[in-house]
Amino acid sequence: MKSLIHRFSSITFILLCCLCCKEEVDTSARYVFKIDSVWGYLEKHETYSEYVKLLQMTPISLRSQSNVAQLLSARGHFTVFAPTNEAVATYLQELYEEDPSLMKEPSIDAFYSEQKRDSICRVIVCNSIIDSGDFEEALTTNAFPQETGNEFPLNNMNDRKLSVKYGEVEEIFINNTCPISLTERDIQLSNGVIHQIGRVIAPKDVTAAIYLQEILNEEKEGFLVMAKAIQACGLMDTLSKIRDEVYENLYLRGVIPETQNLYIDGHFPNGENYTPRHRLYGFTIFAETDEFWRSQGLNPKAPSSTLLPQLIQWIVSNHQYSNDDIFTTDKNYDKESNLLYQWTTYHILPFRTPSDRLVFHRNEYGYNPGTPYKYTIPMYEIYTTMGKRRLLKIYESKESEGIYLNRFPNLDNGRNSVYHELSCDPDKVGCFVDRDPEKAVLNDIINCCIYPIDAPLSYSDAVRDNLSRQRLRFDGMTLFPEAMNNEIRLKRSADQKYQDVYIPATHIYNYFENMQMNNQTIFIYLNAYSYNWCNLHSDEMKAKKRFEITFKLPPVPRRTTYEFRYDVLPNGDRGIQQFYFGEDPNRLPAAGIPVNLTRGIGSMNVGYEADTGDDDYDAEVDKRLRNNGVMKGAKSVTADGTTGDIERNRSSNLRYIIVRQTMDPDKTYYMRVKSVLDSEEKEFYMDYMEYCPKEVYDNPEHPEDIW
Repeated sequence: MKSLIHRFSSITFILLCCLCCKEEVDTSARYVFKIDSVWGYLEKHETYSEYVKLLQMTPISLRSQSNVAQLLSARGHFTVFAPTNEAVATYLQELYEEDPSLMKEPSIDAFYSEQKRDSICRVIVCNSIIDSGDFEEALTTNAFPQETGNEFPLNNMNDRKLSVKYGEVEEIFINNTCPISLTERDIQLSNGVIHQIGRVIAPKDVTAAIYLQEILNEEKEGFLVMAKAIQACGLMDTLSKIRDEVYENLYLRGVIPETQNLYIDGHFPNGENYTPRHRLYGFTIFAETDEFWRSQGLNPKAPSSTLLPQLIQWIVSNHQYSNDDIFTTDKNYDKESNLLYQWTTYHILPFRTPSDRLVFHRNEYGYNPGTPYKYTIPMYEIYTTMGKRRLLKIYESKESEGIYLNRFPNLDNGRNSVYHELSCDPDKVGCFVDRDPEKAVLNDIINCCIYPIDAPLSYSDAVRDNLSRQRLRFDGMTLFPEAMNNEIRLKRSADQKYQDVYIPATHIYNYFENMQMNNQTIFIYLNAYSYNWCNLHSDEMKAKKRFEITFKLPPVPRRTTYEFRYDVLPNGDRGIQQFYFGEDPNRLPAAGIPVNLTRGIGSMNVGYEADTGDDDYDAEVDKRLRNNGVMKGAKSVTADGTTGDIERNRSSNLRYIIVRQTMDPDKTYYMRVKSVLDSEEKEFYMDYMEYCPKEVYDNPEHPEDIW
């Protein structure tokens, strides 16, 4: 039997996370319901009597005098996955069989330790409730995530994500194994919705390290080869990290400032707090399966002393590296110079990525958010992998019929085309990412997702060449793994606390590792959920006061000449800022003269003209603009996904060419933006950036597309 350490290893984490719940129930919010509240309904039905008892025993948080039963009797929008008495009894029986030392008998009243009893109550209760707050409705099954394996946008009261799985006919499961009743579901009440479930929702607090160690201990096939490689590379300690304890402590002590006193230009209204409560760690692993390795003649169950040299030999024989790479092939696997270490870390991203957030779809050309799984033009994310800094492209389009790593298709990218895939050469298809929850590990690990891939993944010469022959566009938020791990980026909620997120200045705490700010900067991430803003994915970053911000940029794939570009949506709120660009973050040279972000391309004396429909003439206008260091916006970016309000057609949008220079893949580059105004009211703005190689922007045969 598995040890209960999996259930209790992160009890402290569970309890601390619940601090983010409501402190006290506002008794003024109580009123006479014309129909039952969630609590009233549960209390009246005997099948939930054990759950009702637990609701009364469980406080809302460690600092609260109110219990969850009182919360469910007040106004609100609660989605409740209510376990039956049989489900609670089964869960307690499982606990008792796994560790009889916990309790005298399988009963909530029979625990030897009150602390363990209270933690189990909290597991059962807090995992079963999603509190949608004041801005979102409680969820009926029609509003559940639409694809198997996808997660609900909001966390439950245990600060954990729940996922959905669809079975035959109308079967729905929460977290794969907890069935929702076919008849007792979508029970709509005055302050929420109840769905009866036949099994307690109790996700294990298992880290990636613990999960992989179980695979090793039990020689469980699936990802056994990857587990052995990760262990040999000394990555287990890294993969055991859940949260930044220093930040956690500072936040609880009030050292991390809340935003009640930072009201500025419409941000942080209503005296609420918009500062992240946690700084969580996470990981995403893309792994070849053991079935694949068997097809290559490797035995996953062979001892590591035999398997790993064979794996390295396979990597060498199949040239799964670049000729520019410098590496060793000895048994010092935990060194960054080792080939196995370089190969393994290229499979890992330093943040957790759920199955429906591998590629974001929001407002690209032709996309309708009302039909979220009807994709149009290609969308991709460019991320920096763990270990030696290298690029990984995650791609999805209508034609790809799924998500791929390092896919490089042929696109219909003419000026009057539709930018869809025309074809994809067999050697450029990339690795298919399998998101089937029966194969991928999506909700079993608190800090990681593991996805099987159907082809070997490596930073080979072919991958680097293909990356260096295309324009690489990356959203500013892709620079920050913390934005994904803490659900800051593109949160699917209209709640104001997710729309305006305050990131503490560096001198208080360096929350985004790849960003440094001066003491005066007030940095804000604008989620812009359901907004029709003409930005990539709608969202944007901005800063107030006399800002000075330095960003660590992604690496380039090959040594060649690139343009580094910065997209701007100018308006009167913006300021004038000086750009700096280089390798030494402490001595960055200025890149050109200060840039006035208040003026759009149409109001600058740079030869701007709107597109006329004459392709040759419009191309000449584009050349004239480039000679003046600017470009029109991208045709692929729209305000609302329609083909009407396009960034390229807006005279207010532009892309600044910050530098044009030779860049090296083994060097790290930084960009700094600094206000040159005395005013504290004007703001910094950032959306997306681009690396564009000379082979693309200065190609006489195939000029750079306008998309």
